[in-house]
Amino acid sequence: MLRVTKLTDYATLVLTALARSPTRVLSANELAEQARLELPTVSKVLKPLAHAGLVESFRGSNGGYRLARDPASISVIEIVEAIEGRVGVTECSGDHSHCELESHCSVRGKWRDINAVVADALRGVTLAEMLPRRSIPLQLAGT
Repeated sequence: MLRVTKLTDYATLVLTALARSPTRVLSANELAEQARLELPTVSKVLKPLAHAGLVESFRGSNGGYRLARDPASISVIEIVEAIEGRVGVTECSGDHSHCELESHCSVRGKWRDINAVVADALRGVTLAEMLPRRSIPLQLAGT
């Protein structure tokens, strides 16, 4: 079965919580409450999301997190790749395969085509589109 990990699913929940109020800085505790996740899980997904440039972190007594960009400019593939790395439906569909059958595999080309379709589908959906209709935010100021 082809599926994203729970952490990617949780990261999407955290990002949609941030996307509901894209200019507000929310603490990890507030995000955990809004996403209905445990605080350690939220903390675990925030690190790679910040590293990927999807969220900004702020220190101090009023610190927390907010989206780094408008939700409409963050694609689902960016979320997946922030948590899981490059999308690859098979070992050989990525750029750096470690498959010993690669040199004589007759189906590698088709797997690469399938991988491209999956990546394009993920690229074609934004964080804003992941929000329920009633909670789609206004664009960030200045964007």
